[in-house]
Amino acid sequence: MKKPPLILDAHLDISMNAMEFNRDQRCSLEEIRRSELLVSDGLPHRARNTVCFPELRRGRIGIIVATQIARFSQKFHKLPGWRSPEQAWAHTQGQLAYYRAMEALGEMRQIRTKAELKEHATLWKNASDSDASHLPIGYLLSLEGADSILSWKHLEQSRQDGLIALGPVHYGPGIYGHGTDDSGPLTQKGRELLREMEQLGLILDVTHLCDESFADALELFHGPIWASHHNCRSLSNWNRQLTDAQIRQLIERGAVIGMAFDAIMMVHGWHHLQSRPADFNLRIEKICEHIDHICQIAGNAQHVGIGTDLDGGFGTEQTPMDLNSIADITQLEGLLESRGYSAADIEGILSGNFLTFLNKHLP
Repeated sequence: MKKPPLILDAHLDISMNAMEFNRDQRCSLEEIRRSELLVSDGLPHRARNTVCFPELRRGRIGIIVATQIARFSQKFHKLPGWRSPEQAWAHTQGQLAYYRAMEALGEMRQIRTKAELKEHATLWKNASDSDASHLPIGYLLSLEGADSILSWKHLEQSRQDGLIALGPVHYGPGIYGHGTDDSGPLTQKGRELLREMEQLGLILDVTHLCDESFADALELFHGPIWASHHNCRSLSNWNRQLTDAQIRQLIERGAVIGMAFDAIMMVHGWHHLQSRPADFNLRIEKICEHIDHICQIAGNAQHVGIGTDLDGGFGTEQTPMDLNSIADITQLEGLLESRGYSAADIEGILSGNFLTFLNKHLP
C-alpha cells in the first residue's frame, strides 16, 4: 500500500500560538477548542484553531519551518507590538525556550544541517501511520520580522541557536524596512542587515516586504532567497501578494514560494473581519489556481511549495470551508493529480522543492 507523502510546511507560528494564545500544541484540536470556549479576549480565532502536533502528525507534516516573531511598535502606533526592541528580543527568546522545552519532551526536533534534514525526512518517509503518530516534528527555525535583532552579535547568537531564515519586516514600518500595507525602501540598517545575513549564510525570506523594500532586497542580497508564505497578486488583489514580475525575479534566483491557506490571501475582494469563506464558496482547490499560475510562469513545478501560515492570527473563520485541520491539506495530492500534475511534481510541491532548496543551502 502506498504511503502518504511527506509534507513540509515552510511557515507555522507554533511558538506564537503557545506563548501568546496559550495553546498547548500537544493537545488535540478538540481539547484546545474546548479550552477556549469561555476565553473572552475578543480574538475571532478563539476555538477555531487548525494546528496542533497530533494533526501535524496525522497529515504527515513531519517537517516545518517554525517561527519566532515579535515586532517593535512605537508609542501610539496603530499596529500592535512591543514598546522597545529589547522587549521584542526577550519575547523571541521565550519562544525559543518553548521550542527547547518541546525538544526535551520528544515532541519536536531541530534541524540545522543537510545531514539532519536528510535523516529526518527519511525517517518520516519510511514511517507507518502508527509510527508517524509518535514521531517528533522536525523544525527549522526562522524569524518573521527582524525588529528584535538588537545588534549583529544578537544576529550571530540567533544563528548559533539554529536560525536558518529571516524576514526583515512584518506589517507596516519596521526598523529594517517597510512591510505589508506600507511603502518605502529598506532603511540603512536594513541594508546592513542583508550584508550580515549573507555573511552568516542565512536565507532571506522576502515574505511581507513591500514592493520598494522587495526591490532593494533582491538587488542587495546575493545569498539564498525564498518566500515562505506568499500567494499571487493576480488572484488576490492585495499588496501582501507577489506580482507576476516579482514571481519571475524569484524564479530567476532559484527561490521556492510557499502557498498560504489564509482566505484573505487566496481570493479577490476579501474584507478583513467581514467576509466569510462561504461568501466565496472557498475551498482548498482554490490554492491550486495559485500553484498553476506560478508553474505557468516558471514553465515547471519546481518553484512552488507549501507554507500554510495556518493559525497565524486567524482560524477556520478565515480558511477554506473544507479545511478544519491542517491535516486536510493532504487533499492537495488528489487535487493536483486531477489537474494533470505528475507524481514527481506533486511530491515536489508537497515537500521536495523545499527539501532540494534546503539541501543546497543548509550547512
